[in-house]
Amino acid sequence: MSLKQKTVNGLAWSFLDNFVVQGVSFVTGIILARLLSPHEFGLVGMVAIFMALGQSFADSGFTQALIRKKECTQADYSTVFFFNVLVGVTWYLLLLVSAGSIADFFSQPELASLVPVLGLGVVVNSFSIIQTTQLTKRIDFKLQTRVSAVSSILAGIVAVVLAFQGFGVWSLVILALAKNTLTTLFLWFWNEWTPSLVFDLASFKELFGFGSKLLFVGLIDTTYRNIYLMVIGKFFSAADLGFYTRADQFKQLPSQNLTTVVQRVSYPVLSSIQEDLISLKAAYKKLIKSTMLISFVLMIGLAAVAEPLVVTLIGEQWLVSAEYLQLLCFGGMLYPLHALNLNMLNVQGRSDLFLRLEIIKKTLAVPVIIVGINFGIKVMIMAMIVNSLIAYYLNSYWSGRFIGYSMLEQIKDIFPSFLLASAVGFAVWFTGFLFETAPLVTLVIQILTGAVLTISLSELIRLDSYLYMKQTILEKIRR
Repeated sequence: MSLKQKTVNGLAWSFLDNFVVQGVSFVTGIILARLLSPHEFGLVGMVAIFMALGQSFADSGFTQALIRKKECTQADYSTVFFFNVLVGVTWYLLLLVSAGSIADFFSQPELASLVPVLGLGVVVNSFSIIQTTQLTKRIDFKLQTRVSAVSSILAGIVAVVLAFQGFGVWSLVILALAKNTLTTLFLWFWNEWTPSLVFDLASFKELFGFGSKLLFVGLIDTTYRNIYLMVIGKFFSAADLGFYTRADQFKQLPSQNLTTVVQRVSYPVLSSIQEDLISLKAAYKKLIKSTMLISFVLMIGLAAVAEPLVVTLIGEQWLVSAEYLQLLCFGGMLYPLHALNLNMLNVQGRSDLFLRLEIIKKTLAVPVIIVGINFGIKVMIMAMIVNSLIAYYLNSYWSGRFIGYSMLEQIKDIFPSFLLASAVGFAVWFTGFLFETAPLVTLVIQILTGAVLTISLSELIRLDSYLYMKQTILEKIRR
């Protein structure tokens, strides 16, 4: 199979995987939002940072190190597996000891009983890291899609049933734990890999030499992405955090889905041609142009339909989330671009530079947090947008130097897509004023308007990123 075919297949299955997982989570979230209160969603959001940090520690950068290594042995995989599990169990024990302190910090007594149960997910996930790594290294996202789809659907059903039975916030807790457990079980059943009773110290040192820097990057990034939840939970109410987390989940459906697909597929694909700089740059340009067309259209479009979308799906009691969502969309549309630029540093083996960049960028979160505490959540999100632009400058400058693809050249390549998406987004937003009917009717009209205008304008101006994706999709269908 050629590199292009591997990339297309990987992108297709990875996108389907994330679309199914995010889609099921989205639908489940909609149902639960009508059964549970913003306060209950906020409680789970308060402890998200501790779960995410535990996952980063358990992985410790070994996933990227194993994917980058040309030939991995059974000893490599087994060594990393036992390390993952050891760290996962250690983190869980720390959570058990700290549960009461976490509850006191947020002034929410319920957290003392929620944290120990949610923390089990870190241990369960540690058993599946190698399984997922092996599939990603083989660019086998088809099996991952199957696992994710079945796990998400079954866990979602369990959570909704519990919510209908009046279990409240525990419905959200069991949702997370059930999904983690089912995913791990299915990966072990379908991937058919088992560890050997070996811990190779030489292998550990080799992999940790690269992965350790990514561990710190992961910890910094995880803290950065979740620190806002902690700040809102600490200085505002659980309900305010609930509104924010619902808006963030809406934003993540297109943004995080696309970013995850790009990260998962581009890293192994670009790593396979890391020594051919001409081919590397050509593949990189195509990925950036195609990815950002999708990102701009989806995120600007989502901002345009935020109000009728929120009211239609989860009700007017969540209307505050629509205001947050509009702002979050503008901050989130550059996420795929960040992912591609950072992946290039890893492909070139510069995890040290990756770490330094992350430290510099994440320190910029400090003034953002100060702004949020003093001026409110909306102003904090605006500051996050500015922070994202600065981060893009730093990422693109260094990755561009390695392959001769500067920030200005990147902007030149993606600017036509931004203009098209902005024009379509304005038209979609204006359509909402012209048709002030029931929110559902308005939403349908806006979505149809956006779809027709995007395709029509792309064909009219012969947008090259659109034409490339169209050709690739048609070739895939014909085969």
